[in-house]
Amino acid sequence: MQHNTPPKALSMPDAFVILFFVMVLAALASHLIPAGSFKLLPAQTNAQGEVLKARIDPQSFSYSQDNSQGVVLFAEQGETGFLNYAFEGMVSGDKMGAAIGVIAFILLTGGAFGIIMQSGAVNNGILALIKRTQNMQFLFIPLMFTLFSLGGAVFGMGEEAIAFCIVLLPLMLALGYDAITTVLVTYIATQIGFATSWMNPFSVAIAQGIAGVPLMSGASYRMALWLVFTLFGVIFTMRYAARIKQQPKLSLSFATDEKLRSQQLEQQQSAFSALDAAILTVFVAGIAWVIWGVVARGYYIPEIATQFFALGIATAIIAILGKRMTINGAADAFKQGAAELLPAAMIVGMAKGIVLLLGGDDPTQPSVLNTLLHLAGESFSGVSSYIAAWLMLIFQSVFNFFVTSGSGQAALTMPLVAPLSDLVGVSRQIAVLAFQLGDGLTNCIVPTSASLIGCLGVVRVDWMVWAKFAWKLQLWLFVLASLSVFVAVAIGYQ
Repeated sequence: MQHNTPPKALSMPDAFVILFFVMVLAALASHLIPAGSFKLLPAQTNAQGEVLKARIDPQSFSYSQDNSQGVVLFAEQGETGFLNYAFEGMVSGDKMGAAIGVIAFILLTGGAFGIIMQSGAVNNGILALIKRTQNMQFLFIPLMFTLFSLGGAVFGMGEEAIAFCIVLLPLMLALGYDAITTVLVTYIATQIGFATSWMNPFSVAIAQGIAGVPLMSGASYRMALWLVFTLFGVIFTMRYAARIKQQPKLSLSFATDEKLRSQQLEQQQSAFSALDAAILTVFVAGIAWVIWGVVARGYYIPEIATQFFALGIATAIIAILGKRMTINGAADAFKQGAAELLPAAMIVGMAKGIVLLLGGDDPTQPSVLNTLLHLAGESFSGVSSYIAAWLMLIFQSVFNFFVTSGSGQAALTMPLVAPLSDLVGVSRQIAVLAFQLGDGLTNCIVPTSASLIGCLGVVRVDWMVWAKFAWKLQLWLFVLASLSVFVAVAIGYQ
């Protein structure tokens, strides 16, 4: 008798597997595409007396004469080979936002929140809050989304969303939403604000300075785009959240969400108490300290990580004095919190290996990345202004896969794209806009974005699961971005 066994469900490849094969393609590209480099123009002083950084000379591109191009399988003496990508990627850069800095940020913040969540105060406070605000919950998502979008627009909020994902996830789950909604309200909102910003010093100001456009000019059109994109994001998120609240099993993150919900119930200590109030008061004060530091003092990854570490220590002290936690229990909670985020931290580092295998992002050193940049720039000539502007958007979107830093991408691409925009009849302001939209919006899905992987890691959502959900969102955002660029050309945006 023949038994028909049901076919096994096709499992999605792990993010580490996807990343490995991207590395294989990058290594092959290093052998097939000749490396090239640019020369830099000397630093100049603008009309305001500000010294501008040295820029790429678009006419200076030359191919490398080194015939030994291409990464080797295994490299020695600190060089980059194919098998070295994991280690070299994780230790690349510095503490101010490169791979090693983001890894340390994720681990320290995860450990601190491990203590905070183990104390039970957050869960007790959430349940008490829900009971008192039953009639106002409909305002929560649009308010949070708008605030995070504003944060992205005003001061380039991005990596900071990782910590807020940890903060808001328990509340989202308690309200009947899911982890994906948490990422939408926090990280996606910041990137929509980042992409349509009129004053972000880390993208708009740098790109306009390189392009020779007056700093912070063209603000009115960008403000209008911010309103349109933010409104779209709010509507998209609210529709999704309502559907998940009505039918939780529709969520792609349902299994992990249920596990986290069960953990929340286990961590719930009792009714809201004075000890909970004390811990949450310190917690709120710590969040206020972080916000003040970012806005008033320009704090970034090293300072923010330290602030959350201090917050974890303060929480542990209060919980220990209140006999809710032991010293060893606090240490175990810290280790567990960091351990749960270790996969996300490792992916952040390994993703940096893509750029290393392509030769790095230094425009003066021969690399495949420089050659791709040069070839893309040449493809813009000889087309209409509408198509040229749209190709700029596509180019910046694709290039963001390799260089997700807004300031880094501006430094690499704008010296080439800005002069080309003159040749094809597109204003330099539109070239800057195409850079903004291409850079910011694709951060919502590219696996090389440290901030995205960090946010997904802390809410326990695999990147492949996120990609399955986010491709429709990304498509809509690209359509809106394309329309924005076409309208800019039509109105002669300057």
